[in-house]
Amino acid sequence: MNIITLTTDFGTRDWFVGSMKGVILGVNPQAVVVDITHEIPPGDIRAGAFALAVSCRCFPRQTVHVAVVDPGVGSQRAAIVVKTSNYCFVGPDNGILSVALAKEKVLEIWKVENEGYYHQPVSNTFHGRDVFAPVAARLTQRVLMDSLGPPLKDCVRLDWPKPKVVGGLLRGEIIYIDHFGNAISNIEAPAKSAGTVCVPDKVQCDLKKFYQEVPAGQPLAVLGSTGYLEIAVNGGNAAQTFSLKLGDPIELA
Repeated sequence: MNIITLTTDFGTRDWFVGSMKGVILGVNPQAVVVDITHEIPPGDIRAGAFALAVSCRCFPRQTVHVAVVDPGVGSQRAAIVVKTSNYCFVGPDNGILSVALAKEKVLEIWKVENEGYYHQPVSNTFHGRDVFAPVAARLTQRVLMDSLGPPLKDCVRLDWPKPKVVGGLLRGEIIYIDHFGNAISNIEAPAKSAGTVCVPDKVQCDLKKFYQEVPAGQPLAVLGSTGYLEIAVNGGNAAQTFSLKLGDPIELA
């Protein structure tokens, strides 16, 4: 499989993403490089982890997923490759891979230390181009995992919030705000198909099946395409309208 995906906080204004693609194609001209997103807020590891987790399983087995949100670039943080029963994941060992890995069967974890696989010279500020991109390209060429470096028993895991049932309410928090201003929570596929959702002191709305079940400009809650409960406004921006932000509590009654 020659598919490599890229998830970064690099944006598209500068040369960063294009440089990564150039390095990949220099190693494997047959590689198919797919952009998941490059608009993760700078340094927001949790947002990058969420974006990777909700998109990675849309791809064929053996796809190589590269995720680079790397405020620790150039430090002692490790570069890792994780092989699961479905995919290979490549990135810094800072937790960005961990949310996706939580739903995968992890087979092997390797610390990347073989500089023979790097793009030289290696910059201390751009491991996306010089470490992660060429290693991902090598993986599409069936490089032996044990040639990358030493094996690891585990990798860094984010402290990911879990919803709780308290007094008959399912309580979670907002973990991601998308391009449309939809506030996505950590409440995954609630069992009930009807109910009331609220962010205390900000908004209360009913659980619906799709956006246009309410009049334009009105709020609603819906099980979104990510599989998580979200608060939206039909034709509007819920985050702006109700001043919703990451970490806000959300309750389903």
